[in-house]
Amino acid sequence: MEAFLTTENLIALLTLTALEIVLGIDNIVFISILTGKLPKEQQSRARTMGLAMAMLMRIGLLLAITWVMGLTRTLFTVVGNDVSGKDLILFVGGLFLLAKSTHEIHDRMEGQGHVGENGRSHPSFVSVIAQITLLDIVFSLDSVITAVGMASNIATMVIAVVIAVGVMMIFSGRISSFIERHPTLKMLALSFLILIGVMLVAESMDQHVNKGYIYFAMAFSLGVELLNIRLHNKKLAQQTRVESGGKG
Repeated sequence: MEAFLTTENLIALLTLTALEIVLGIDNIVFISILTGKLPKEQQSRARTMGLAMAMLMRIGLLLAITWVMGLTRTLFTVVGNDVSGKDLILFVGGLFLLAKSTHEIHDRMEGQGHVGENGRSHPSFVSVIAQITLLDIVFSLDSVITAVGMASNIATMVIAVVIAVGVMMIFSGRISSFIERHPTLKMLALSFLILIGVMLVAESMDQHVNKGYIYFAMAFSLGVELLNIRLHNKKLAQQTRVESGGKG
């Protein structure tokens, strides 16, 4: 225990926990959008199951670290580019994220985004969990490889993952509710997912994309949208007061 409680391990734990939370935001957004299509009574359970699976996958991959790192070994070569198991997973996951996000945007822009309209029914609980599981695999692999690059102690990595997922579980409900209340924010979130999908496909082809630029663009866009939402709510409140005064 004393060997674990070293300054180096504690710094690695704090840094890795913060990084896991940042890397997990896209996972929360994806889970929030998918579970938002379920009946209200099933949404909380689906979010919890999705995040729990993400945590178990991350821990499982960390404990099988030799196999995970083996995924970076070349399986075959295409047009002079080496292709590894990690590349294949990132490529398939990126394509799925691109297809799913594009479908969701089309679904909402065409006016069919509300469940129950035009005879549409809720998606099944199992299908939503299956989609969450598929993306959890991709996000977990990327997260674990990042963790391995930052820390050398397995216990540090596991604890960081557990803390990060615990934080995400606490705030996932609030994030989901906030996204559901603001359609423009949901469209922005879907656009972020498309961006992440492109990044995953690019990385699978050995085209390194600096994630700092990606997350800065996301944070900037989110900040602008939050200001727009605040301004809209302020104008709405002022209009309500004027109308109430006129009636009085």
